[in-house]
Amino acid sequence: MNDEEVLVRRIVQGDVRAYQTLVERYQRLVLHMVGRIIRQPEDIEDVCQEVFIKVYKHLPDYQFGSKLSTWIASIAYRTAINHSKKISRGPVSGFPETWASEPEDANLVNPEEMLMHQDWKAFLHAQIAKLPIQYRTILTLYHLEELSYEEIGQVTSLPEGTVKNYLFRARRLLKEALQRYKNSEQWR
Repeated sequence: MNDEEVLVRRIVQGDVRAYQTLVERYQRLVLHMVGRIIRQPEDIEDVCQEVFIKVYKHLPDYQFGSKLSTWIASIAYRTAINHSKKISRGPVSGFPETWASEPEDANLVNPEEMLMHQDWKAFLHAQIAKLPIQYRTILTLYHLEELSYEEIGQVTSLPEGTVKNYLFRARRLLKEALQRYKNSEQWR
């Protein structure tokens, strides 16, 4: 029996600390999933809580057919999509602060480089926000959560070939936008 199975069985038996461990382990994944789909920051927290309530409620039905993270990500994806459809606000415009990475060694970066780095991050986030929901979601799952094509397919209910295609298209769109930015006056 692996660690995930032990954790699930403890939660199903009523161990509150085990459930807290599950939430702490997967809250970043859920935040990334929900944060790429929901537009309003105040709704993101509510939807994340809804996801963990659904996870708790359906945990006794979890069959270990996929990784626990994949199962939780699929619940987060469907919950966020349903919430987005219900309120008809469309896709996300903002990004959780935890997604933005800082320079590897901020002490070695001069202020001009830091400003350029912040502009670059802001531009990159803005370009990702312009992508269709599926592209943003797949980028997040692949690059931030490091899920495989197969796992992303399980989360999104898309065939593996479609996942690869969407990831390729998203990267191409970002590359084109970054190239335009690099060639513009803003880069100099």
